[in-house]
Amino acid sequence: MLSTFDLLAVLLSLTAVFGWLNHRYIGLPHTIGLLVMGLAASLLLVAVELAIPHTTLYADVVAAIRQIDFYEAVMNGMLAFLLFAGALHVDLGTLRSRWLVVGLTATLGVVISTAIIGCGLWLVAGWIGIALPLGWALVFGALISPTDPVAVLSTLKAVKVPAALETDMTGESLFNDGVGVVVFAVLLAVAAGTMGTVNAGTVTRLLVVEAIGGGILGLVTGYVAYRAMRAIDNYPVEILISLALVAGTYALASKLHVSGPIAVVVAGLLIGSRGPLDAMSGQTQQYLFSFWTLIDEILNSILFLLVGLEVLVLRFDPALGWLALLAVPLALMARLASVAAPVGLLALLGQKFTTGTIPVLTWGGLRGGISIALALSLPEVPEKPLILAATYAIVLFTIVAQGLTLAKVVRSTVPAQQ
Repeated sequence: MLSTFDLLAVLLSLTAVFGWLNHRYIGLPHTIGLLVMGLAASLLLVAVELAIPHTTLYADVVAAIRQIDFYEAVMNGMLAFLLFAGALHVDLGTLRSRWLVVGLTATLGVVISTAIIGCGLWLVAGWIGIALPLGWALVFGALISPTDPVAVLSTLKAVKVPAALETDMTGESLFNDGVGVVVFAVLLAVAAGTMGTVNAGTVTRLLVVEAIGGGILGLVTGYVAYRAMRAIDNYPVEILISLALVAGTYALASKLHVSGPIAVVVAGLLIGSRGPLDAMSGQTQQYLFSFWTLIDEILNSILFLLVGLEVLVLRFDPALGWLALLAVPLALMARLASVAAPVGLLALLGQKFTTGTIPVLTWGGLRGGISIALALSLPEVPEKPLILAATYAIVLFTIVAQGLTLAKVVRSTVPAQQ
């Protein structure tokens, strides 16, 4: 049994070694390279286990990985800091001008995608003879529908897109997790039989309370932190205030039963937009933004490596392979519909969009660690192995295949002058 420090030391060492090897010899984007190398290492261990059945190497590594609670590490550990770091660099003025686009894609888009993926997977499962209740299929639709802000923001660092389109992608990925988690929680309670009859009004009220409550909390805590920073000029203390803001806001959101992700995003937007104007000196801005950039890079690296290594502890049944593979095009079709519907509606109402918005948003809808964390948090029901297999298949495809080719899609669909 490894200690927490031992686990952290192993993860940081693997991240550094794999990152160096990728940068020196392979040349993939950093986070994608770490995921691919983590996955390759996992598959190599599986091969060693098959070739040398009596070796303990595989069992030892699996035991170490099982010590990591992926859900806790992502949802109650890394996510708050990654969301704040991402929001800190967003242009609030541009985001404000695109609020209707971001709001509709982050809400209506998630609902549309959940329904299409859930119903579609239920039908496909029945067609190939696999028993999958509609309730659990919809749970899968909810956990896989929101785009992952970590994956999206990481990919956008390497892909040049027009400002308005980048804002649409960034804003959607930052805000749709709060919506997706609420929908997931409601559908999970229904599927598990722990909640009675649920109607659209119940879900809407939950979404409104979670989203608006999280936004208000983020505004309040962000403003308090902003005023504290404005009253002093000491960059170590101001960085400490920003850390306390993230951790305190996310923890308080959990106690108040409002959306923690939305709260830290709003706080990050406020500090990132107001802080440089009159609360931070030039030196503080340099240190604080550089600090959060490093936090973002380090946590991103560890998270993507964990996604690659997590294949060692997921229970894949070869009989579920076809359904997991069929879930990938189903998710793409659902993503297309969930983007085209709000974009088409807003275009009819006069909203301007960059040429190529629909294909870029569709192909740029990456899923990542959040979907895997939610899938791993499911109770031990017969449907869990199928949901895990389908989730992992979609996450790998979106990050590796879509992440590596998004730049080509942008070049082929967005006019150069935009």
